[in-house]
Amino acid sequence: MREDQEQITAGRIKWLGDKIDELSVNLEKMRLTEYIEMMEKPRRLLYMNFLMGLVRGFGMAIGFTILAAIVLWSMQRLVVLNLPLIGDFIADIVKLVQDELQVGGPNLGGK
Repeated sequence: MREDQEQITAGRIKWLGDKIDELSVNLEKMRLTEYIEMMEKPRRLLYMNFLMGLVRGFGMAIGFTILAAIVLWSMQRLVVLNLPLIGDFIADIVKLVQDELQVGGPNLGGK
């Protein structure tokens, strides 16, 4: 009976050791220590968040520019097809955009 209890206790200790090892690996994967260090240095946290905001804004600007170029390119291709109604509407939009790019802005002076 005593041997059974010792085996059960040894099994539990091994199981607990395995769980502790698993927890340690998971904590390392989560980078918990790096997170705690970052929270202890608020200036670094603000700096990193500022940089990430700049990068996100720059990425959105580039993405929107590429998307707008693709939309304008596809509209120009639709104009070439000479579809009724849609072709005229798209031609007006493309002409407005091209005029805007050449002039550099709307002429609000009424001239």
